Amino acid sequence: MSSLRSKTSSRSTPAKSSTPKKASKASARKQPHSAATKLARKSSPASRTDQIVQAVNAALADIKAVNIKVLDVRALTDIADVMVVASGNSDRHVRSIAERVVEFAKKQGFRPSGVEGERDGEWALVDLQDVIVHVMLPRVRDFYRLESLWDVSAAARQEREAV
Repeated sequence: MSSLRSKTSSRSTPAKSSTPKKASKASARKQPHSAATKLARKSSPASRTDQIVQAVNAALADIKAVNIKVLDVRALTDIADVMVVASGNSDRHVRSIAERVVEFAKKQGFRPSGVEGERDGEWALVDLQDVIVHVMLPRVRDFYRLESLWDVSAAARQEREAV
């Protein structure tokens, strides 16, 4: 035993078992990224927003949401690029639409930040970071009139603020 210890302690180079681990970590860093990773890096935020809007529109069409309106709000606010407003025929329909939007977004790889109002079913909001989806009963939609609030051109808004 003592002779074995003396031989291992006299070595000046590190053991071979630690060298391959370092090499494998370095080689793992040098490996090329997958095509999906490269595509995600190349895609601009606008194209990501477009992909989310396409997924939302597909979900709304799939579950037969009515009176769908897509509003580009980039010039008006920093909280989102696009707001989608749609109506459901009943509180159950509103809940189902919101659930379907979440389902389609997750299938496309977009995780919602939050979902509000599903329990009541009069107004559901799905936050997909760059896209916010409002699903409402027609009477609630008529009362709040979100389209008239957010569908203002940036030039008209600046004119009002200047006066």
